[in-house]
Amino acid sequence: MGEFVAVILITILAVVSPGADFAIVTKNSYLYGRKIGILTSLGIALGVLVHVTYTLIAVEFVMTYTPQILNIFKYIGAIYLIYIGYKTFTQKPLFDSDALKVLNSFQALKYGFFTNALNPKTTLFVISTYTQILSISTPKIILLGYGLFMSFAHFAWFSLVSILFSSIVLRQKMLAKQVKINKVIGSILCALGVALLFAKFQ
Repeated sequence: MGEFVAVILITILAVVSPGADFAIVTKNSYLYGRKIGILTSLGIALGVLVHVTYTLIAVEFVMTYTPQILNIFKYIGAIYLIYIGYKTFTQKPLFDSDALKVLNSFQALKYGFFTNALNPKTTLFVISTYTQILSISTPKIILLGYGLFMSFAHFAWFSLVSILFSSIVLRQKMLAKQVKINKVIGSILCALGVALLFAKFQ
């Protein structure tokens, strides 16, 4: 029971803490609408499953080579964040009629997926949860259940975020100031990418 509560609390805290996932969902939701925001959230949830999968399949290997794995994710993830940050910063204003032409469902899913799957902080979160909180004697099916919960928690939270920022009143206000908002979000994403380059996870 204690193990279950610990996983829930740590997952909730990890999910609601601001970061790249929050920034990309906010951007896609207010610019392109609720559907795109929720699909971005789904992509993030699928990205979490990538971390869960390799951790469950080779937890001993992952623990042995964690620094190397995190460094690989760190550099790839940092470059990706800086790239989408730059794209957001320089994005031209959109009108409602343009939105669906600019970003389709697959692209929304892809943005969410790669933003999370290439994030070494999620790698660290999943690995540390499985290796420091959970017991070796915990059945595999329970470990899988925890992983699915982590994924669902991400989807649920970011879906709520997408619903909030795609609400008609808030969306119209944000669209009216989208150039400034895009520059702020783009700057945040770039800053996260640069910070990631110099981050140490050992």
